Amino acid sequence: MPVAVITGGSKGLGCALGAALAGRGWDLVLGARSEGVLEATAGELGRRHGARVVAVAGDVRDEAHRRALVAAADRLGGLDLLVSNASALGAEPLVRLEVLPLAGLREALETNVVAALALVQEALPLLRASEAGAVAVVSSDAAVEPYATWGGYGASKAALDQLAAVLAQEEPGLRVWAVDPGDMATGLYAAAVPDDPAPRPDPETVVPAFLRLLDRRPADGRYTAEALLGAER
Repeated sequence: MPVAVITGGSKGLGCALGAALAGRGWDLVLGARSEGVLEATAGELGRRHGARVVAVAGDVRDEAHRRALVAAADRLGGLDLLVSNASALGAEPLVRLEVLPLAGLREALETNVVAALALVQEALPLLRASEAGAVAVVSSDAAVEPYATWGGYGASKAALDQLAAVLAQEEPGLRVWAVDPGDMATGLYAAAVPDDPAPRPDPETVVPAFLRLLDRRPADGRYTAEALLGAER
């Protein structure tokens, strides 16, 4: 069975993508900081889909946690897909750059960029050994649009996009995609803008865009879920 590692896998988009992959016969390694929620998610997905789902609780910024994620994938038989979904905002709720805590900006960069690259570095031997190794990093429209209060988070996602683009050049044997899922009803968005009452799509509505990438394996690059889903119709 193919194996995926998904960071931020206990809820939201990570959980929804994990459920879809498990339903397709994938085995999973899910990482997240909230151990109880993560264990419950892993248990539910395993029971529902008959997949092997390993929960590895920890912070993706921690080297030992990253090693544990990759080691768990190795025990399952290898690694075919690495999804960097874990994210930090830098401030909750979001604030203007003039008052953005520099410690928060460092946290966003460490989580969204540095840790994502470090995990790729740890996983590269297994990804290269796969017949269809792929890396998907979860981006944001804040990486390309100047939204007020989204500066620190957007800067970190722009840096992540660039790392993914360079990785694709350096690792021609892999597929490397940056995916902008668009607005979703997630805990991350609620923490970012808690006073926004506007309804947003559930993460499950975005998952078909990721599945399209896996099914079609288009060229490396940056994709929006909206464009991928529109191409599917």
